[in-house]
Amino acid sequence: MVMVRENMISEVQKANQEWDVVIVGGGASGLGAALEAVTRGMKTLLLEQDDFTKGTSSRSTKLVHGGVRYLAQGNISLVLEALRERGLMKQNAPHLVKDQSFIIPSYNWWVKPYYTLGLTAYDFMAGRLGLGRSLPYSKKKTLKYIPTLIQKNLRGGVVYHDGQFDDSRYGINLCQTFVENGGTAINYMKVVGLNKAEGKISGVAAIDGESGNRIDIKAKVVINATGVFVDDIIKMDAPKSRDIVCVSQGVHLVLDKEFVPNDYAIMIPKTDDGRVLFAVPWHNKVVVGTTDVKKDTAELEPQALEEEIDFILETAGRFLTKAPKRSDVKSVFAGLRPLAAPTGEGKKTKEISRGHKIYTSEAGLITITGGKWTTYRQMAEEVVDAASKVSTYPIKKSITRNLAIHGWKKNVDLNDPLYFYGSDSEKILALAKEEKNLGKYLSKDLGIIKAQVVWAARHEMARTVEDVLSRRTRALLLDARESSRIAPEVAELLAKELGYDSKWEADQVEKYQTLALRYVLN
Repeated sequence: MVMVRENMISEVQKANQEWDVVIVGGGASGLGAALEAVTRGMKTLLLEQDDFTKGTSSRSTKLVHGGVRYLAQGNISLVLEALRERGLMKQNAPHLVKDQSFIIPSYNWWVKPYYTLGLTAYDFMAGRLGLGRSLPYSKKKTLKYIPTLIQKNLRGGVVYHDGQFDDSRYGINLCQTFVENGGTAINYMKVVGLNKAEGKISGVAAIDGESGNRIDIKAKVVINATGVFVDDIIKMDAPKSRDIVCVSQGVHLVLDKEFVPNDYAIMIPKTDDGRVLFAVPWHNKVVVGTTDVKKDTAELEPQALEEEIDFILETAGRFLTKAPKRSDVKSVFAGLRPLAAPTGEGKKTKEISRGHKIYTSEAGLITITGGKWTTYRQMAEEVVDAASKVSTYPIKKSITRNLAIHGWKKNVDLNDPLYFYGSDSEKILALAKEEKNLGKYLSKDLGIIKAQVVWAARHEMARTVEDVLSRRTRALLLDARESSRIAPEVAELLAKELGYDSKWEADQVEKYQTLALRYVLN
């Protein structure tokens, strides 16, 4: 089945229909849970209030990692789980997850022996799913791979291996896999209430963001996988519930490749305030981050704080021969992390475990919170196990450990601008040949052709210019100004595909260009 929104709406509107499970939230945890549920025999519906992966799940550091920092904290069980899941992500989506070599530069005598020892343990824990051996590097070899490092007092470095990926593309491919296995997924469908029968949750009330229509949906069980917004759904069930999420903001700056010109990434394990800083190659740019700042409220479009931007620029400037300036930043993006709230007081967000937690309310609402992209599949397996207990639905054994994700293609050419589509890249190129002008570039610099917009509308449920430029392609995050420039052409193509008029086009362009300004540093 193809991801067509109109078909999904029709499916939901069928009379007297009851779903085995309704999942609220279309980010990593929701999409993972949806795929887990449907492949275990449950009739599954996923509802997302905005677009799939709109929030946290499209704004990560783009790493699939075991968690070197968690190893330093002594959280061995989380590291083991993440290392296993890292290997499975690469196995199941090789077109999106690739090996990434990191170098920790050494400016003190103890850095090389300390991190070589620790990272050797990291490799050992990964076992057969390991990506490579950690080794100490000489100064000469370190500079060969990262020639832009400041040479003064450099003693060499330590190389280790983790994974790198495209987060929102992974999410879209997860959604396609879910639909292909018989699931129903709808974006722009906001859950506004929980329905109950005899004190137990019996479904949800939702508003279609496009038509404005309210739909009441019956379900044997409801899973709350809304990330930083889980407390909002919990309070629909039990208004006096305590908040279970602590919100932390992470900011990333995107720079040209010249700052880290080779395929190696930089990892600074301890900055002045104890955070980790990465500079990671991504789509021919470099993502530098991240910060870790506590936020009081959750929002769909978080804004980077000036202090976060200054921190990243200043820290990167202490390690790179060319210190990045504000004018070098192609895009700045902020993401909110849903951390499971600690019971103790005064804990800093960077000290809170990235592990996940699952709660079941008296009325039967199941909530999953915490975790990270790398462990999404394990989280999904556990939350569906919890759902089966509430619904007493006899489910099959999990098969997602060895389930190929849509687009699966081994040995993709990373120099191909369409590589992250995997097996779909050939279909997009065929579409570009079949239909007039679709092979033309929208942006040569970002490698985006017109066919990608049409493909996003027909096969990936893209409904807005933002959907296309932020998540189906990554233009907004890679170069906000360039994405703003091509927005009018994208709107024209999208309007034609979705059957909208010139007024819709103009409105979309205005909305998108206003949004893009938030990603630009002045």
